[in-house]
Amino acid sequence: MRLKDKTAIVTGAASGFGAEIARQYVAEGAKVAVADINEAGAKAVADSLGANAIAVACDVSKRADIDALVAKTVEAFGRIDIVVNNAGWTHRNQPMLEVDEATFDRVYDTNVKSIFHMTHAVVPLMRKQGGGVILNVGSTAGIRPRPGLTWYNSSKGAVNVMSKSMAVELGPDGIRVNAICPVMGATGLLEAFMGMPDTPENRKKFIATIPLGRLSDPKDIARAAVFLASDDAEFITGVEFPVDGGRTI
Repeated sequence: MRLKDKTAIVTGAASGFGAEIARQYVAEGAKVAVADINEAGAKAVADSLGANAIAVACDVSKRADIDALVAKTVEAFGRIDIVVNNAGWTHRNQPMLEVDEATFDRVYDTNVKSIFHMTHAVVPLMRKQGGGVILNVGSTAGIRPRPGLTWYNSSKGAVNVMSKSMAVELGPDGIRVNAICPVMGATGLLEAFMGMPDTPENRKKFIATIPLGRLSDPKDIARAAVFLASDDAEFITGVEFPVDGGRTI
């Protein structure tokens, strides 16, 4: 078990990538706080994982919620070794001038400011423990952006660069930071990313840009998250780790 005796927080874990990361972490021996704004969904995932998981309702854009999440995780499991900042949001694929300010703010609050809040909450704990792992779920959108998603793309570009800078600054503390960069996957945000109904014909247009010929699957992202959090990756920090079937080549 590659994560035996580790404790992790996974945000946005009620579904999609986050839920699968939580499942694979528990399977690899970790204890996991399943955090999501969807409390019922988080509870369903945690309940399915048994005694090594707890559910915590959390709006990652709010510092008070992040502080409460960290406190509940420490209360339940005693420490925090791994944080996966997976919660994310997008605007619908559309011309940039058609995205209103409230939507822009929600994208940046969820995708970027949440990491600011989480870093302030967990880094002091990790420093006291002598190290830790922070995984930020960026995106291929921050490396090779698609048109129509300008503000989302820029938020993920911020996540990717932030992860590198965090890695440099936190390396002396034994804290590794990496960005996982998935290509589009069949999650609840797929239609928003495409800007059109999720039909086989419309999927083909996007799949045609991915050399390995399919969308990402939650298991693909979760396997990367297990590796990067494990001791197998103990000398890897500050990387943009594309899980993209060759999309960013």
